[in-house]
Amino acid sequence: MDQIKIKLSSGREVILDDEAIRALNEYVRTQLTLEQLAKRLGLSGWEEAYELVKQVPAWIMWTPLPIYKKLKV
Repeated sequence: MDQIKIKLSSGREVILDDEAIRALNEYVRTQLTLEQLAKRLGLSGWEEAYELVKQVPAWIMWTPLPIYKKLKV
């Protein structure tokens, strides 16, 4: 699988690497806030985090990282 890049309206491009997927997995499974997600991903604020969450396919956020790594092969 190719790297997935998400382009935000601010012009920033977010690459979904292992750390980003780990953070998104935690976001959908716990009470991690959008502000905390933005800090973990190096985004400017909750608005960019919200936009990212809207654009990322749901299966990526809900797939555990070890399974996602096997899909990439």
